[in-house]
Amino acid sequence: MILWEAVGCRESHPVYAQMEVENGNRHYSFLQSIVAASLEMGRPFLSTQILKALNYHAIACLHAHAGEFRPCEVTVGHYHPPASHRVQSLMDDFVNSVNRRWEGHDPLVLATYVLWKINHIHPFINGNGRTARGACYFVVCVSAGGWLPGTKILPELLKEQRTEYVNRLRHADETAVNTGIADLGPLHEMVSVLLGEQLQSASSNGAADSAAPAAAIDAGQEPVGENGA
Repeated sequence: MILWEAVGCRESHPVYAQMEVENGNRHYSFLQSIVAASLEMGRPFLSTQILKALNYHAIACLHAHAGEFRPCEVTVGHYHPPASHRVQSLMDDFVNSVNRRWEGHDPLVLATYVLWKINHIHPFINGNGRTARGACYFVVCVSAGGWLPGTKILPELLKEQRTEYVNRLRHADETAVNTGIADLGPLHEMVSVLLGEQLQSASSNGAADSAAPAAAIDAGQEPVGENGA
């Protein structure tokens, strides 16, 4: 059953909305589990399998092709993501570029790159934003050496500021198209500020060991573009 079709393509339908919330809980539970597994194995590694699993948990039974790369063309406002036949190779190149950069690169720069690039390629039929935010946080937490505490975590905070978040994604898309290099600076700034708010909320609530992972995150380096990720 695909609820999107069953409820007449209405996200406001209560059955759809309830499943979306429950999927979101499973999505975050899986994200926390895969962060823990990566750290226990001692192998910081992003894969298309992780990304597909994140997408599956986010949109299972809500939309067709959950956890699968899209088989058709899509548009996002005025933006036209790459053709569907290019998605697999683009995603393979993307995860390889991330995995070459775990060492020696600022983790928030890398996380910002992941956040933008998944949205830019738009590899799934639906749930690309949820998948991108989850993958971004995966990079942050694995780089920090643990699941970071907070009243609300970074993916939730980004979603709450959707308009500004989308505007900064669009800026990166436009600069990528016009100059060949995505300007990730504004998006990186937003990620840094919101992560700081998350960690501050943990500190204010007396969360144990909140200072230790925070020390592993250096938000001071500004990315100059996609190639700097």
